[in-house]
Amino acid sequence: MGFDSIWHWLLLLVIVLLIFGTKKIGNIGSDLGNAVRGFKKAMHGDENEKAKESQQAKEQLRADPPAASSANATQEQQRDSHESK
Repeated sequence: MGFDSIWHWLLLLVIVLLIFGTKKIGNIGSDLGNAVRGFKKAMHGDENEKAKESQQAKEQLRADPPAASSANATQEQQRDSHESK
């Protein structure tokens, strides 16, 4: 007697739902997805860490823009106040 009838599959589904419950079955997909993501991170972790380190090194080498002098700042503020009126 094989599982070739739809009634056998429905009976099996009901038994599985009774044993595990709908909440556990609903969480299987997200748990499996998290496991796959964790596995991928573990496999490619070294490459990502090296990329992040090189990105941080590039950001540290960038110079800040020169600060505006106080005379230029007051002129810009006066111009902005005249333009807004």
